[in-house]
Amino acid sequence: MTIYHFVGIKGSGMSALAQILHDMNYNVQGSDIEKHFFTQVALEEAGIKILPFQKENIEPGMTIIAGNAFPDSHEEIQEALRLGLPVIRYHRFLGDFMKSFTSIAVTGAHGKTSTTGLLSHVLAGAKPTAFLIGDGTGKGDQKAEYFAFEACEYRRHFLSYHPDYCIMTNIDFDHPDYFASIEDVFSAFQEMSLQVKKGIFACGDDEMLQKIQAKVPVLFYGFGEENDFQARNIVKSTEGTTFDVFVRNTFYNTFSIASYGDHNVLNALAVIAVCHYEEIDAAIVQAQLTTFGGVKRRFTEKVIGRQVIIDDYAHHPTEIKATIEAARQKYPEREIISVFQPHTFTRTQTFLDDFAESLNMADQVYLCEIFGSARENHGKLSIEDLQAKVSGAVVLNEDRTSILKEHNDSVLIFMGAGDIQKFQKAYEMQL
Repeated sequence: MTIYHFVGIKGSGMSALAQILHDMNYNVQGSDIEKHFFTQVALEEAGIKILPFQKENIEPGMTIIAGNAFPDSHEEIQEALRLGLPVIRYHRFLGDFMKSFTSIAVTGAHGKTSTTGLLSHVLAGAKPTAFLIGDGTGKGDQKAEYFAFEACEYRRHFLSYHPDYCIMTNIDFDHPDYFASIEDVFSAFQEMSLQVKKGIFACGDDEMLQKIQAKVPVLFYGFGEENDFQARNIVKSTEGTTFDVFVRNTFYNTFSIASYGDHNVLNALAVIAVCHYEEIDAAIVQAQLTTFGGVKRRFTEKVIGRQVIIDDYAHHPTEIKATIEAARQKYPEREIISVFQPHTFTRTQTFLDDFAESLNMADQVYLCEIFGSARENHGKLSIEDLQAKVSGAVVLNEDRTSILKEHNDSVLIFMGAGDIQKFQKAYEMQL
């Protein structure tokens, strides 16, 4: 029986895929750097072997699944090629894997992970479902009828996929180290649209998505009356959000979610639209929506003393705005404190003014040094360039996190896609 060896198994997509194959009784192992990542916890709990990178890990009879972050010159990939073993890139393997199921891709500049998590949870209440979520969570089921998965637009990787359905949450300019402009991003989504086999569910409130052309039906969802699926009569509270859904201006049903902010209403609406199209009972959808516990690193809360501490992956101005708005809905009487670590120099440079505008929505802002990625570890600007544009912002390092104790009864949001969690951990160790 072949062993599937994952080069870079701690990557969020790679970790999830390894879990799926393991659940389906394939023999799985992998390798990565020795630094701890939150994605490895689920691998360890499943008993999946994680090895440090070295060419000796590669043996005859293996099939190599290579993470997109690692070039062909990587020692393990080189050894696999020397031995004549199959080397399959992550996104290509996934593209072949999904052919066995009714596949539903979730893509967009923002909201992919939360929407994939919600979709997976709701579908699983109706029929056996396998899923791959971008927070490192994956589940395989040999009886699965549906496969819900997150499809990332970065470097056009999602063009390896030909899903039955696709949810498109929004089109926004991001990944400026790869995409040249918003038009370049749109062209990637347009190309993806032509590869969908049965139907697209697109947010009709997004001006760019309104322009999408496809060979299959495009169903729009959103707040605007022109959408096929529309959310009306939205009631927001500190417990969550309730709204009515109208399908082509005819009342369908009322739904409640235990989450906050307009973006989560839109995520739920996309899932409701897919389920309606697939004729899944509305009562099942209602029940599943209320029991969804969220995904990792998306508005993940804990209470320590008189403070609420939130861990969130927000690393783009649009996401920061949505996260702060959600915190204000849930905690309207509390001070909202943002502790933000910019992710990559190119993104920080490109969106400097937009970051400042979003962060200024918080009552107080603390900034951590810019996190350079493996692709790019230096740049022309510094955190002080952002500090100068954010009202009253303070630059924070791990040794100074005790200053956050001054904010009693407040909500502290640690935001970023780098290693912002080390600042949160440093602070919590002092409490």
